[in-house]
Amino acid sequence: VQLQASGGGLVQAGGSLRLSCAVSGLRVISYAMGWFRQAPGKEREFVAAIRRTSSSTDYADSVKGRTTISRNNAKNTVSLEMNRLKPEDTAVYYCAARAYYKLGENGNDIRYWGQGTQVTVSS
Repeated sequence: VQLQASGGGLVQAGGSLRLSCAVSGLRVISYAMGWFRQAPGKEREFVAAIRRTSSSTDYADSVKGRTTISRNNAKNTVSLEMNRLKPEDTAVYYCAARAYYKLGENGNDIRYWGQGTQVTVSS
């Protein structure tokens, strides 16, 4: 199983980025999928998730209203559209998969992790 995250980069505050997680070896519809992030010197934190077999989504309060997670079953990918980015969004973003109906926010019981993609937001 591989989760390949891409789409990170350097963007100015207020800008947008779209992260993508290309998955092989499992079907994204069969897992709860989502994103976590980790900034330097900080704990890993939950960002967003989409539930197994449904379109229900969950978001961290810090990104709610300016972030959208989506799943493309045909392409077997999960995307994270982030708008109105802030310097505090700077982190390495990791794609995650859990063999459960929801991802959960504590990062426990994650079955598979991607390698991470760096997002840097300048002020």
